[in-house]
Amino acid sequence: MSTEAESQQSQETNGTSKFDVPEIELIIKASTIDGRRKGACLFCQEYFMDLYLLAELKTISLKVTTVDMQKPPPDFRTNFEATHPPILIDNGLAILENEKIERHIMKNIPGGYNLFVQDKEVATLIENLYVKLKLMLVKKDEAKNNALLSHLRKINDHLATRNTRFLTGDTMCCFDCELMPRLQHIRVAGKYFVDFEIPTHLTALWRYMYHMYQLDAFTQSCPADQDIINHYKLQQSLKMKKHEELEMPTFTTSIPIDISE
Repeated sequence: MSTEAESQQSQETNGTSKFDVPEIELIIKASTIDGRRKGACLFCQEYFMDLYLLAELKTISLKVTTVDMQKPPPDFRTNFEATHPPILIDNGLAILENEKIERHIMKNIPGGYNLFVQDKEVATLIENLYVKLKLMLVKKDEAKNNALLSHLRKINDHLATRNTRFLTGDTMCCFDCELMPRLQHIRVAGKYFVDFEIPTHLTALWRYMYHMYQLDAFTQSCPADQDIINHYKLQQSLKMKKHEELEMPTFTTSIPIDISE
């Protein structure tokens, strides 16, 4: 694939020699604003986080490549036709579907099995959260706001009851890599489009987000606020204003309450 700066951008995670461990490439969607930085695809960030954690453990060497899907380079079209990222490449083998990517990380990538904790309660807890965000952005009524709020309250109560740093314990797992990008979209897009804010009284949830904001796996994979907003503008057939396109990227990672460790 081409590595032209205009269309793609690559980065290596940690300095591990590619001769020591397998090199995994993850192709993700680029920003819909500048076509180069990380875009706001939730699945792209989820798998980026999974693989980043494994790269930190030095079980793999990770290469992340962004592709501008509004103007994909010719070699991308040749290799993958109409397939959209995320795409995982392991030793020349391209895995194209989300479920297959998850299965490949779990079964074939060193250390991946440990990320995929079996916890039916947590799996059910975070299911359909994103659907509630999308309904709130489309319907823009109090009932949809309340449905999302009720779901966030359940997640908060779960975290408070377990009293752990992450969803299933004090070590991150696949569920955290799934939940936190969605919470960031709720925070940024919810505020921008319908003035929705995660209530400060959900202290266990804010404490969870605080811990996630401290992690490179999240901050290195997180799209800019502007890209999250534009992601939903495009879904609603709205256009970005010129001054918004020229804004310096910002990243909302502040916490509105005092977090005592």
